[in-house]
Amino acid sequence: MTYTNTAKRNRMYEEIEKHGEALNRIFNTGLEPVALCKKLRRLEVKASRLALDYCNGTNGVDTDNWDAKTEPILTALDKVIHYTDKGYSVFVNGDARGYALKIDSECVKDEQLDIYKDWGGYGILAPDFSR
Repeated sequence: MTYTNTAKRNRMYEEIEKHGEALNRIFNTGLEPVALCKKLRRLEVKASRLALDYCNGTNGVDTDNWDAKTEPILTALDKVIHYTDKGYSVFVNGDARGYALKIDSECVKDEQLDIYKDWGGYGILAPDFSR
């Protein structure tokens, strides 16, 4: 049983490292791959909670203030990966059933970005590899 847990954990760390390297090829952040993924994962958790509140109509999150609520997250994200400098279309997905921080599927396709993607072809910035 210890071997299985250790193997699973090692695989997770390998996937995080690989994803961070892919992000650095795209965004050239200068950050160590795991540190980059940790920063993005924290922002993903905030954005996911916001999307859940939006979908449930809780904590005062609604259509009228969605943009104002997501703007600080996107600003923090831009400070880490500088996506506006690259001209990439990054957004916070309001559907709580998936990942929140995404790159537009057309951008992923047009730029041929080698990144973790969902079924719709959207680039996922901070996937959860612990699953």
